[in-house]
Amino acid sequence: MKAVKITDKIYWVGVIDWNIRDFHGYSTNQGTTYNAFLVLDKKIVLIDTVKEPFYEDMKARLLDILGDRKIDIIICNHAEMDHSGALRRAIEDFKPQKVYASAPGMQNIKEQLGQDLPIEALVNGATLDIGDDSFTFLESRMLHWPDSMVSLLNKENILFCNDIFGMHYACTQRFDYETNREDWIYEFRKYYANIILPYSKIAGAFLKLVEQKGINPRMICPDHGVIWTKMIPEIIAMYKDFAAQKSKKKAIVVYDTMWGSTAKMAARIVDGLASRGIETKSFSLHTEHRSDIATEIMDAGALILGTPVINQEIFPSLGDITTYLRGLKKEKLVGAAFGSYGWSAPVLNKMEDIMKDMGIEIVSPAVKSKFVPDAAKLKECFDLGAAVGKAVLERFK
Repeated sequence: MKAVKITDKIYWVGVIDWNIRDFHGYSTNQGTTYNAFLVLDKKIVLIDTVKEPFYEDMKARLLDILGDRKIDIIICNHAEMDHSGALRRAIEDFKPQKVYASAPGMQNIKEQLGQDLPIEALVNGATLDIGDDSFTFLESRMLHWPDSMVSLLNKENILFCNDIFGMHYACTQRFDYETNREDWIYEFRKYYANIILPYSKIAGAFLKLVEQKGINPRMICPDHGVIWTKMIPEIIAMYKDFAAQKSKKKAIVVYDTMWGSTAKMAARIVDGLASRGIETKSFSLHTEHRSDIATEIMDAGALILGTPVINQEIFPSLGDITTYLRGLKKEKLVGAAFGSYGWSAPVLNKMEDIMKDMGIEIVSPAVKSKFVPDAAKLKECFDLGAAVGKAVLERFK
């Protein structure tokens, strides 16, 4: 396996995971990459490793460049196992003089891979001379782990940023300009929505810090996806919007159904939203994955949830999606609930309670249909959609 030349001094030595389809509950329909980078200077530096099962692929790429030379330094920007999993084997084979991580990174890696690993902690703002060039390290805690940091190669002006600005997107092209924007733009949004969104305030503060320090990299190298060069202004602008949790006149209807009643109700709610001119998307949990729904909710102003009742509880799929969304902490949502029941109408109040716990402002009472909704009940559904649509429009006055 061949390394890929990034600059005269830097090589991509990562791997492509074409087959992964689930990343801790997040659907990765286009696979992913685990990016690692080799910097050739008076001291040879490896930045991050890969998921442990792919170590031999990374090793082959390293040997393609190194021959019989050794690695002097390994920098671990992030302790998560898709980037640190192969670290022990890399240390054993290449015998670096030093292995560095942030202080929390050192602790997390040792707790995962063994206390005997020879890792040294870097303080925030530390610099490291490697010969003709040097690194500066900045902590990026909780973007998206407590140990996260970024490494700026100063003269080359290249930012190695672990998971920030990344995406789960497998391709043979290494640079943004080699790809079609339409091929990756959804995956870029999806990654933020499902990984970084809970830490949006931290992301916004970090972007401001980078600006204040005058960091304006000519290249951004994340640990997943393509290397950014020509599209850096666009992706930074997108991150600023994401971090601000900017919403638009958009509503998402999410439901499940047993015998079709809640599906009928959802259709009329969509009609009510459309009557207010609201961009609307409707998702059945029979067919849609939670992480794709989360991606659509990221820029929405409203969320409406519908459930049938089973065993005096909301439907299990609604429990799944609401647990997932609660963790992502999407802000500034209005919404309402609806559902159908046979003999346990009060259960539908649980749906509203869950939504309130998620921070959603309930702007219309829940519509509850006993068994199949009749014309009058469907009119209530239309009115609910219109009421939520009105509340969304009020936000944009």
